Amino acid sequence: MLFSRSYGAIKEHPNRTIYRSPKPVLVPDGPLECHGTVDNVVFPTGIDRRDDLGATDRFDIYYGMADDRIGVARLHVPATLPRGIAADYS
Repeated sequence: MLFSRSYGAIKEHPNRTIYRSPKPVLVPDGPLECHGTVDNVVFPTGIDRRDDLGATDRFDIYYGMADDRIGVARLHVPATLPRGIAADYS
């Protein structure tokens, strides 16, 4: 899910859902994610927007793998989101 946020003078509520993917974005796939203390489990633990690289659409997502390791995934958010999947649950 993508949530609203504040942009300069425009203040929005971060609890407003602006997009929800129809499919999971992060799923256990590789052997380090599928075998460990708890098999077949991945869970995000942090997100880092990579403004420092001049890539405001790039996010690094740090996540737990099988309750045994930490991994990082890269996410690029397009300038426009697919139609018909936006949601506002506020």
